[in-house]
Parts: sequence; C-alpha cells; structure tokens
Amino acid sequence: MPKMKTHSSTKLRFKITGTGKVKRNKAYRNHLLSGKSQSQKRRLRQQPLMHPGDVKRIKHML
Repeated sequence: MPKMKTHSSTKLRFKITGTGKVKRNKAYRNHLLSGKSQSQKRRLRQQPLMHPGDVKRIKHML
C-alpha cells in the first residue's frame, strides 16, 4: 500500500511541538489590524494548543 500524503493546507496551519502537542494560530490576525487595539493584537499573537478531541484527526492529516 502506498504512503499517505500530507494534507497541504494542514501543514501550513498547524505545528507539532516537541512533546507531540498541536499548536494553531488564532483568527482575526490577517488584515484590518489598524482597527484593533494593541492588547487585542498582542493576545492574538499567542498560539494555543488544539483541543484534545481534534488532535488525532489533525495528526492523521499531517
């Protein structure tokens, strides 16, 4: 059976940490940033971990 291919958009949106957890980017950080407060933009910079229920599906796509 051939190898599974990586889902191309998934590899751009998610990163795997050294311990195997999955990090994601927050929404609302791409454009129209001049209308957002500095504190909001600072909070959006953080990369939270994915919910455990979604991790298995995302790792399968990677």
